[in-house]
Amino acid sequence: MTKPRFAKRLALGAMIATTFAASAALAQPAEPAPKAGKLIRAGDVLSGELNALHLRGGKKGKRVATYQLSSEPHRLPPPNDLCGLETGPETFQIVTNSEAQAAQLKGFIGKEVSLRVEEVACAQGAGQMSEAIVTKWSVVTKH
Repeated sequence: MTKPRFAKRLALGAMIATTFAASAALAQPAEPAPKAGKLIRAGDVLSGELNALHLRGGKKGKRVATYQLSSEPHRLPPPNDLCGLETGPETFQIVTNSEAQAAQLKGFIGKEVSLRVEEVACAQGAGQMSEAIVTKWSVVTKH
């Protein structure tokens, strides 16, 4: 059978457990709600760190020049809005349409770059590794 002090020990254990749980909950600071980024439209400048992605595409698995820009959150214009995210996309896949555009971005890999955005949309395909895609753009040079 049980010992006569079993109920006292059980009550003491429950009190200690609730004390630790309450102190752990109070010790964690409450995170503020994430703020949605500013709206980005055609002609606006998008700045951030440029990274190169190694992708193969097409039937023969030919290498495709693909870049990703990590920036602060931005909202996209309608009908894209937030791409289903609370704050808007933070990573943008930069699509190159020619070898000249790929060469233009090659020197900025791993560095801060500013791009003037002409067309941007939410990522929807399975092979897209970013939250949003910039299809038309130009590099903004700093004087």
